[in-house]
Amino acid sequence: MIDLNQYEVLTFDCYGTLIDWETGVIQALQPVLDAHQIQLSEDGILELFARFESQLEQGEYRQYKDILQGVVQKFGEQFGFTPSSVELTALADSVKHWLPFPDTVEALKILKKRLKLAIISNVDDDLFAFTAKHLQVELDLVVTAQQVKSYKPSLQNFEVAIARLGIPSEKILHVAGSVYHDIVPAKSLGLSTVWVNRRFGKEGLGATVAAVSNPDLEVPNLKTLAEMIQL
Repeated sequence: MIDLNQYEVLTFDCYGTLIDWETGVIQALQPVLDAHQIQLSEDGILELFARFESQLEQGEYRQYKDILQGVVQKFGEQFGFTPSSVELTALADSVKHWLPFPDTVEALKILKKRLKLAIISNVDDDLFAFTAKHLQVELDLVVTAQQVKSYKPSLQNFEVAIARLGIPSEKILHVAGSVYHDIVPAKSLGLSTVWVNRRFGKEGLGATVAAVSNPDLEVPNLKTLAEMIQL
């Protein structure tokens, strides 16, 4: 068990950790698929989303809005339909409406009393501005993919965050729901990690792709982490 009292900063992934993006993704894509008579389970939607998003993020950098538009395009290619202009932007347009998990806001307020809070997120600055309002807590640092011009699991996103924080990496604890996007690269840089396993007890990987790592701590939600740090 790691000593949770040794850290000065918590860095968070946002979507899938603080924000319930799986619900947001399904609510955006389900009407598009329904309009073209495509029957796909929610887990099926998330599995394809994860695959398409990770593929697109590995190419030359482009804004996350364009990545999400590309995801819709790939759904069309997968199932043989051509998305309309409105359908192409449906996923990106939905991000501003994605809401925090029920435990997120209260947990962040508790954690903020003792620690600095930072975000490292695969998103555009303007999209995160909407999300920040939902989080209801003052953040000490936000590092977006748009600022760095790369997407996690690129190490560059973490290196920029560490440099901007200006404290030793052993004082930073990275908290994330995706092993692939966050736990693997963070640990490779020597950061301590907490895996927020939001899909505990559920089948499948949800909106992220498979990866293997050994986080320093696993919790089912952010409320549990906040309670542990309060002790």
